Amino acid sequence: MSGFRNKRGNIYLIGPRASGKTTLAGELAPRTGLNPVDTDELLQQEQGRSIQEIVTEHGWGHFRELEKKVLLSTAQSGSLVVATGGGVVLASENRELLKDPVHLTVYLQADPELICARLARDPRPGQRPALSQMDFQEEVRSTLNERQSLYWECADIILDANKPLVQLAEEVAGLYPVDEPGS
Repeated sequence: MSGFRNKRGNIYLIGPRASGKTTLAGELAPRTGLNPVDTDELLQQEQGRSIQEIVTEHGWGHFRELEKKVLLSTAQSGSLVVATGGGVVLASENRELLKDPVHLTVYLQADPELICARLARDPRPGQRPALSQMDFQEEVRSTLNERQSLYWECADIILDANKPLVQLAEEVAGLYPVDEPGS
């Protein structure tokens, strides 16, 4: 893990929806001096509409194209800890960006039970539109199976999303070099 200490790009948090990426980004920001952003939130602000509205009006393909542009903009901005959407790894261009050696990409690995439990408690369920016509739990399992190898492909480090937030933040922050005063 010591090889990651040389990275000075963004920290990208990848994983399924409800794995805790946005929450971890907020916890990491003060520990790393990076600004926290969420690509789904940036996309919605840019478009002036919710993900649900974008997908309903234009489909998932259009949403994924917008997502690529937002992810690229974060790479160009720099100094960010970026919570990505769960499907960001579906596009090969996004995977290449996430694998860029200048960035640290962290996969928050979550089992289907954790994801379902968190989604069931979600106060904004419309923010995360269904990906298919499957039963909710079946969709979570299927989506996770489909994307697991893509998350692994992009990850510099894999962390268990079941761990306490503070522990996750300490592990990731310990891999990111922080400028010392006077350096």
